[in-house]
Amino acid sequence: MADLRCRKTLVKESEEEHQQCESEPHSENNVTVDKVSLKEKCLEDTDGAVCGAQEKEEEKKDEDEKEADGQKPSPVKRTQSACRSVMLQRLVKLFFGCLAAVTCGMMYAVYLYTYHERKFWFSSRQELEREITFQGGSGLYYYYYKHMLTAPSFESGIYELTRDNRTVSGQTINVVERLSLYPELVTSLLYRVTGSQDVIEPVYFYIGVVFGLQAVYVTALFVSSWVMSGTWVAGMLAVAWYVINRPDTTKVDYAIPLRDNWALPYFSCQVAALTGFLSNNINSATEMFCYLLMSATTFIFILVWEHSHYVLFIQGLALFLLDSFDLVPPRKMADIHKVYLSSLLLAYVLQFQNPALLSSPLLSLLISSVLARYFQQNMKMGPLVARLIKIFLHFYLCFTTGITFSYVVKRLMPVSESDFILKFLEVKFGLNTTTDFVTNRLLCQECFQTPSQDFFLRLTQASVLPFYLLVLLICLISTLQTIYRRLSNSGEPMKTNLRLEDGRIGEQPEVVYHVFHTILFGALAMSFEGMKYLWTPYVCMFTAFGVCSPELWMTVFRWLRLKSIHPVVLALILSTAVPTIIGFSLWREYFPRFIAELSELQEFYDTDTVELMNWIKTHAPIAAVFAGSPQLLGSVKLCSGWTVTSLPLYSDIDLLRRSEDTYQVYSMRSAEDVYKILSLHKTSYVIIEESLCNELSHTKGCRIKDLLDIANGHVVYDKGEMYSFSKHGRFCHEIKMNYSPYTNYFSRVFWNRSYHIYKVNSVISFQY
Repeated sequence: MADLRCRKTLVKESEEEHQQCESEPHSENNVTVDKVSLKEKCLEDTDGAVCGAQEKEEEKKDEDEKEADGQKPSPVKRTQSACRSVMLQRLVKLFFGCLAAVTCGMMYAVYLYTYHERKFWFSSRQELEREITFQGGSGLYYYYYKHMLTAPSFESGIYELTRDNRTVSGQTINVVERLSLYPELVTSLLYRVTGSQDVIEPVYFYIGVVFGLQAVYVTALFVSSWVMSGTWVAGMLAVAWYVINRPDTTKVDYAIPLRDNWALPYFSCQVAALTGFLSNNINSATEMFCYLLMSATTFIFILVWEHSHYVLFIQGLALFLLDSFDLVPPRKMADIHKVYLSSLLLAYVLQFQNPALLSSPLLSLLISSVLARYFQQNMKMGPLVARLIKIFLHFYLCFTTGITFSYVVKRLMPVSESDFILKFLEVKFGLNTTTDFVTNRLLCQECFQTPSQDFFLRLTQASVLPFYLLVLLICLISTLQTIYRRLSNSGEPMKTNLRLEDGRIGEQPEVVYHVFHTILFGALAMSFEGMKYLWTPYVCMFTAFGVCSPELWMTVFRWLRLKSIHPVVLALILSTAVPTIIGFSLWREYFPRFIAELSELQEFYDTDTVELMNWIKTHAPIAAVFAGSPQLLGSVKLCSGWTVTSLPLYSDIDLLRRSEDTYQVYSMRSAEDVYKILSLHKTSYVIIEESLCNELSHTKGCRIKDLLDIANGHVVYDKGEMYSFSKHGRFCHEIKMNYSPYTNYFSRVFWNRSYHIYKVNSVISFQY
């Protein structure tokens, strides 16, 4: 007696395929049994691929002999033929799915390139005008990419960046560590070693790599939705929603070199690999591939973005919940912990012993969960009430252990940002108030404010938000039912061979992970608008999976106890019809908009900024130090290379304090005070912007001059209204009058409609 069973693949089998591949008893001679065993072993090793040529020849000979004798093929032969047919169908489905995923990614990259060209007229601009399009702090990263290309060698370029004294005045800093410049280092190395100097300009190579990563981003979203739903139609729908909601899914349109544009594609690949790794319907070879891909992308993600460990902490919380409720095998959780720990340690070494990684909440979570698991060996055993108590104690033990570990690490190696982040969160959630300029300035940034109603309106108009809420509700209820069953049946192994008619979408570990994933990231997106760029892409992916998943529809029909129509047939019909209708409606409404967007020629040309940068490059001495708003100083550094007093970085407290000093030119302080502050940072020239001096803000109290007046105590409150008061006039207005004492300290050397440049005089005696 021998059994022949088909191995499961990532794509779930239908009921008919199971019936074809079920074992059948037979009585054959030893030769036949050996052939069947050989076939079974071959199927296991190749995951459904066709066996070796030698076995095929033997089978063919047997069939020819039986046909010659007038005998019919045995049931085993018919079963083997049916299995080969099913596996061929899967290979064809896999081929076309991969082709669709790659095509979607490539088309999106071409779309981004075309849109960027139309928006900025990039190919027709001069080099200076191209560089100005890298607005704000994003241009700073491109400057170091250019620096690496102009260096005599790659090694000497890295050495100069790790001991840079030409960026921030009065400081020698390691800009590779401070700005996380590994993407620029790798890109410049690729540009050198591939011999692209004679083929493509450096700027096109740079933005081409970024757009290529965005193609990888949407391809990974495609694969994640495909793996969970079993159909690549879900992947296409996910990509369509992602592109339609582009203003809320990516910032690559207007700030190409930002760190998150480099990092999030790797995170998307990591999530796709994790989704496959958590799946029960996976063979050992595919599981190993997912594990290796997850390890590589986790490490790269931590390396290229300074905020990555916070994102992985949220992901770790979702996995922690899966493990606590016994929804994932302990072996897989141990492997994931190894990935996190090894990635953190390697990144710690390559980031020049960055203390922020050792004090990160991710490391605290890993240490606390491992210790809690060690002290609670029998947490997953016992009756329902006992298990609930054990889980509560497990949460409490992990929380207290994590807090204690983080506190000890911060005492041993102080991290300057940690206390500031805590104070910032207290003010953000109304637990405290402050007059601190830096804190209030960050709270006024759009990314740290709560999302506007327009955000939800856009998601609703694209039909993604209503379907997302429906899919999330169904999956969440099914997940809660699964958790209850797991707590009630302690010690019982989790069912891995789910069938379509079972209607238990909440028993798939990869689905439960994404339920926790989207809820946690969604909660953050409701508090910080900048988090929408992490949440919205997975809303598109998760929603596309739900409407295309027969298991989700079958779960609903099981709850409704549908009997009039066969629920399996109806689930298969709806999982095809609903996404088809959605896709057709999206195509009809949004495709003409994209065509019009690509055909419309926009114009971006800032004559005042171009004039300013040309003056700096031609008139300022090489040793000059410029002060101004951080965003403008990023452009000054990119276009001229001159030293600046501050940089547009929100993650560095020292640079934020330097920016506060520079902003004092918009406060109501005396000429002497401002002169002393600028001289302290060895400033040669200060740039005053008309847009900040005469700023009009729709957000009350968020103008730079209002924040400075609050921080400097130049504010009077009367009957609920806020008024500015000081014995000195506003510096940016008074200095334009050209009277003493301002002319004693500063001399105007350049001006246009938008900018005024004042030289900081070398004054020996002060006049009062």
